[in-house]
Amino acid sequence: MNQFAASLPGHPVFRAVRDADGAAVAELIAACFAEYPGCLFCHDEFPELQALAAWASARGTLMWVLDAEAGTIAACICATPAQGNAVELHKFYVTSTLRGTGLARHMLGLVLDVASAQGASSVFLWSDTRFVRAHRFYEKAGFVRQPGQRQLHDISNTEEYHYRLAIGAAP
Repeated sequence: MNQFAASLPGHPVFRAVRDADGAAVAELIAACFAEYPGCLFCHDEFPELQALAAWASARGTLMWVLDAEAGTIAACICATPAQGNAVELHKFYVTSTLRGTGLARHMLGLVLDVASAQGASSVFLWSDTRFVRAHRFYEKAGFVRQPGQRQLHDISNTEEYHYRLAIGAAP
């Protein structure tokens, strides 16, 4: 997969992740987690943050970040090819000040474009059951919550919902 930078009018540069972005991405994820009671960020549960670009490349993952200012990442998202002719959407975080601006829809569009270009039949994701606002976003975008949940057995006792979108089904 080719990585590319994209620019969104009114926002800083949206680009492929670099290994050096790990600390800034960790800050973004920790800030998002802190919005939910009992959702804790632990560096040990995210070893990929030590070298994000190398981690992404080794998995065939595309990861984009939005530079807000020097050393700060305002958003990130990943697309990884998966079994069953699918693409997994993950590490989708947007700083609270940019939610509701259309940025997340643009980011989702990047993943859907990648999935379409790869000939994938669907995009799927797992989302913490506490992330209610994210669930509304996914459902508005056409994702359908699948039966069941999974438990991660992590520091936050995370339970996740599974969502899937058939390519071409987005509103």
